[in-house]
Amino acid sequence: MTIEATLFDMDGLLIDSEVLWHEAEIEIFGALGVDIGEATDRSTKGLFVAEVVDFWYARYPWSGPSNSEVVDTLLARVGELVETKGRLLPGALRALDLTSQRGPVALASSTPIALIERCLAHFHLRDRFVSVHSAEFEPYGKPHPGVFLTAATDLGVDPDRCLVLEDSAAGVLAAKSARMTVVAVPTPSDRSLAAFGLADLVLDSLEELDEAWLDCLFARAIA
Repeated sequence: MTIEATLFDMDGLLIDSEVLWHEAEIEIFGALGVDIGEATDRSTKGLFVAEVVDFWYARYPWSGPSNSEVVDTLLARVGELVETKGRLLPGALRALDLTSQRGPVALASSTPIALIERCLAHFHLRDRFVSVHSAEFEPYGKPHPGVFLTAATDLGVDPDRCLVLEDSAAGVLAAKSARMTVVAVPTPSDRSLAAFGLADLVLDSLEELDEAWLDCLFARAIA
């Protein structure tokens, strides 16, 4: 099947923000009496932020702010951290260049749209994407494929003609559920997760994305 378009995740793939999400969660949930541990990676990686808050509330119910208020506080704090500490991950710009030379490129993230736009503006990435999509507007977040299917529809490309680049297990499951080709770039600690065995290609870094492999996938050479 010839690939015609590329869909990118954002957090942990293009931007080194997963560690910032974890920092914000430890800070904000900790103040509510939630012990999320000292793990270096987020156990809720790839989920929609409201699902993350519900996940921890179910285990450590807190009094005071509502779940929606906690979501707002968390998003504001992550935005601050991205703007003060965030960086683009190695190979991110090159991957965007290589894929955009071969077809339209869209963003499909679990992050709410306001924070997506804030992050893209900070790194001057908004013009890189034909369209930007958030699971905020889907009935379910990843691993449900909704946000990827919406992005494909918006591009006018069949799902099985889309390439997805993802870093999370939930994202890989979502993309494969949508019948898309998947390049996974997991963290070393996540790489052993079973979901990554479903990916069509697993890389240690976006720097490893190969032009010849992309040419074969898109069934044409760059002019």
